[in-house]
Amino acid sequence: MKSHVVLAALAATLAATSAFAEVAPTEVTFEEGAVAQSLTGTAGNAEEGSKIVANRALGNCVACHVISANSADFQGNIGPTLDGAADRWSEAQLRGIVVDAKHTFPDSVMPGMFKTGPYIRPGDAYTGKAAPADLPPILTAAQVEDVVAYLLTLKE
Repeated sequence: MKSHVVLAALAATLAATSAFAEVAPTEVTFEEGAVAQSLTGTAGNAEEGSKIVANRALGNCVACHVISANSADFQGNIGPTLDGAADRWSEAQLRGIVVDAKHTFPDSVMPGMFKTGPYIRPGDAYTGKAAPADLPPILTAAQVEDVVAYLLTLKE
């Protein structure tokens, strides 16, 4: 009898865990620039977020932002320093900025990291032609959550 109860509890837990569907880029809900809901339903990994921020093939955040705690070379100064980001913005605000900064800062040149369109004229690789469909997001939902988790560690 006990094993049936344990199995039922395990099945209920797994069903609840898998019930959360990852939020698609076109389904993100902004409220005054902030995105309150996690895109994955789980907390991000700050250690992975640090790697994404510094990785020039992924987020490439350090091309524009200085992060003293990050050891990436040649950090940029186009965007604001991210030192103390967790003191300036809430988790929901940071998620909104990473997903698409234009909802918070309309004149920002920061690309939307979890956006598929609309873009003014996205190109199709190096062909000189317009993209045939929406472009994939720069980061996955899980990577966005990892970056947000890392940014939440950056306190003054």
